[in-house]
Amino acid sequence: MTMIRQNIQPMVSEEEICRRVKELGRVIESDYFGKDLVVVGLLKGAYPFFADLTRAIDLDFQVCFMRASSYGLDLESSGEVKISQDIDISISGKDVLIVEDIIDTGRTLISVLDYLKAQSPARIRICALLDKPSRRVHDVPVDYVGFSIKDLFVVGYGLDAKEMYRNLPYIGIYNSV
Repeated sequence: MTMIRQNIQPMVSEEEICRRVKELGRVIESDYFGKDLVVVGLLKGAYPFFADLTRAIDLDFQVCFMRASSYGLDLESSGEVKISQDIDISISGKDVLIVEDIIDTGRTLISVLDYLKAQSPARIRICALLDKPSRRVHDVPVDYVGFSIKDLFVVGYGLDAKEMYRNLPYIGIYNSV
């Protein structure tokens, strides 16, 4: 039984997420067949999406994690991106797929892209569970998108409000009142 929180309005159901993750996995599998692939998960928010997506890709690949954020414990981005955990394998000459929970302004991803490009990968692509194009400040090339959403503050399935609600199996609109 999934508990619906009073301050969260469901937006994308667990079933819809599951279906879309499987679809993305099939497309990514086709695009990376025969490639030397490294899948990089951006922590903390992407962890459930990353786990489900990597299980939906029937290929051999390496995985690693980075931690980059501009939010901290606030509900608004500070605008300053901090990379607090680096990848722990070489990506030189390899195809890299960054898995992100949500692309909002693009600040975090621009910083991550610049950082990873300096390590000479063959190619970098981005897969995001959620995309908020109306908030974009930096043009970020998003190759795979789970769902495009309006400018709403959402939580669940890894997304948080002050480190809460990451464990919800669905995505909901957060109302802080």
